[in-house]
Amino acid sequence: MDMQSLVVAMGAMGGMGALFSAGLALADKKLHVEEDPRIELLVDALPGANCGGCGVPGCGAFAEALVNGKALVNGCPVNNADGVAELAEIMGVEATAGVRQVARVLCAGGDAEVATRGEYLGVKTCLAAHMNHGGEKLCEYGCMGHADCVAVCPFDAIHMNDNGLPVVSDDKCTGCNNCVIACPRDIIELVPENKNLFIFCKSKDEAKHARSVCTVSCVGCAACAKGAGGDLICMDGYLPRIDYSQYGEVDILPTEKCPNNSLRIYGQHSTPTINGLGPKRSLPVEAPVAEDATETSEA
Repeated sequence: MDMQSLVVAMGAMGGMGALFSAGLALADKKLHVEEDPRIELLVDALPGANCGGCGVPGCGAFAEALVNGKALVNGCPVNNADGVAELAEIMGVEATAGVRQVARVLCAGGDAEVATRGEYLGVKTCLAAHMNHGGEKLCEYGCMGHADCVAVCPFDAIHMNDNGLPVVSDDKCTGCNNCVIACPRDIIELVPENKNLFIFCKSKDEAKHARSVCTVSCVGCAACAKGAGGDLICMDGYLPRIDYSQYGEVDILPTEKCPNNSLRIYGQHSTPTINGLGPKRSLPVEAPVAEDATETSEA
């Protein structure tokens, strides 16, 4: 290639480069979207957990939702009152910190209380066991004890106790909802921390079968509903449902007649092991039921 051809080629390439650069600069000017400066301030003020508990994927997305009016300043479950106040100041709104949400494990059937069908040799996760005929435990509604909830908690707020049940550390729980999503049996719920009364059972079976597989199962006797009066506690089949909008904060039981201690104030009573049974029962054993609480919810 002679010198003239080389100069022409270099000139053509340079001209094309200049043309493309000008086009990109024009496109950037026309298509540029100004980012609200508050977003960066909000991201810096957020805890940075990126747990998704707010309903969007990460703190950056939550900050964008705030400036777009699609989220509230108290919508981050990990944030504390000071953090909410800082977000409110950035957004120029009133700080309204809601009641703190915490996880509650609503099952008391551990290794010592639930009968088993044999040794489970499958993948040691709750999801795998749930899909494989429920794993080793005969209760189809209770905790399987393979700690999926522990594995997904980014705050080290759940551990397994010696009875094979998950225990939540209230001081570490941020209400991120990861454990709720991970549990295939739906025995973990996020609740306001001022709600203390719970039914520690999810079984929908009638009394005879429920007692044959778990010594601390709810037997559907409706004693709690009768003791509470009105419609504060209503029966949904064999399982009581508490209307927290009416009950509010409670620190006393509506009745002491719950035969298996399924109805309890959170943290007030420990779960008894009926008849002193040891862990890993291989045969179903019926739990004793109080004589004055043998009526079923059908009565």
